[in-house]
Amino acid sequence: MHDQEVIDRILNGVDVQAAAAAFYANSAQRTHQLVASSLSTCPHIPCPPRQDARIELSPLHPPVLTSDCVLLWSTPTGIQFQRDLESQFSHSSVFKLFQVMLCSLDKDICGNYGAGLLCFTQFCDSQKISEVNRMPASTSLLSAFASAHAGTVSDKTVSNWLAGLHFWHVVNHTSWNTDGMLHHICRGVAKMVSPSSKCSKHPPITLEALIILGKGLDSSSYFDSAIWATTCITFWSCCRLGELLIPSPNLFSPQKHISHSVLPLSNCFLTNKDLTHFCSFHIPWTKTTRELGTDISITYRPHITCPFITLHAHLTINSDLPSSAPLFSFKLPNRSWQALTKPEFMRHCNQIWVEAGFPSMPGHAFHISGATELLLQGVSPDVVAQQGRWKSQAFLEYWCCIESILPLFISSSSSTSCCLALDDIMLDFICCNQLTVHPSSS
Repeated sequence: MHDQEVIDRILNGVDVQAAAAAFYANSAQRTHQLVASSLSTCPHIPCPPRQDARIELSPLHPPVLTSDCVLLWSTPTGIQFQRDLESQFSHSSVFKLFQVMLCSLDKDICGNYGAGLLCFTQFCDSQKISEVNRMPASTSLLSAFASAHAGTVSDKTVSNWLAGLHFWHVVNHTSWNTDGMLHHICRGVAKMVSPSSKCSKHPPITLEALIILGKGLDSSSYFDSAIWATTCITFWSCCRLGELLIPSPNLFSPQKHISHSVLPLSNCFLTNKDLTHFCSFHIPWTKTTRELGTDISITYRPHITCPFITLHAHLTINSDLPSSAPLFSFKLPNRSWQALTKPEFMRHCNQIWVEAGFPSMPGHAFHISGATELLLQGVSPDVVAQQGRWKSQAFLEYWCCIESILPLFISSSSSTSCCLALDDIMLDFICCNQLTVHPSSS
């Protein structure tokens, strides 16, 4: 029997092309899995997919975390790119290439991008689009995908999905095809957003709400002390909660989150020549400056919500914690400690507010409300922009809508004369900085 006859008998009924695709996919995936593992802060085991997150079984789309999809999901084009790289460079060089590329994104952004890739894969499955035609995706395919979700999700969601698909193409070094069709599809999606997809506007957090929260907390409690310090600092220093708190207990990263080691109690609280008490500390990461981080400025205020006093109280009652512990950690009865997380913080605050008759608030309300309160108390817009670390005109979006939230503050925190002078202050700031405000907002 000839060799070819033997081979034909062995391969009888075997889809050679599919087997070859699976082999190369697994080969490429091994390198990518090592890259994904090197960037993970802790081991994760993928959960079984939800019913609405299922896709057709394929070695090109292994069951992985959503945040790993942009790296671990591939196509024949991506596999070929991997093979070309490995034919030119050493394994370590290829590993480093993908590792550095993935470092350009944060974990939460990877999760958003992965969600878009999942929806795109589901759409392609439903339309019987072959793997070969999914990358590079044609403009017509991208447009059909975006239009299929018009009226069901927000335009921002569609934009994030497309950004994820774009990055997926970048990872696999293939062309990204867009033209006027996709541009107008995206504009149409924006106009067809259903009211249910739009986030309802939340009222700002007022000083009255902060006082109610403070009264609902126990100043002798390790946990409540961490809650109260976080509240007052986030409000008066115009911080984003993600800058001070970790998202979950197992996601602390020294490169992104502040720890006790940067804030020694003995020398972080200072007084200047004008007898003003203040404190500042450096956080390693922000949404705008990213790895450069920034300095958070805390100034004494003669009020029950004084961030200077609440921070000192927190560091005093929650002393003797490991220097590596997140800054807003608290002691437990068994003499161990626990890090305060953003979900836990918001859950506790909203429990007290809802019981007192206030609406449930989102985390970003602190950033907006603190800036608004400072403005209404007559603090210069330039100083508020510096305190909130705004680098763009996006800050004006809060100010342009200030007429809708003024009544919520006037009765509890600001004098009428101060509020009446606010328009003139804002106009002077806009003129001095040569900023442009849309007519509809002025």
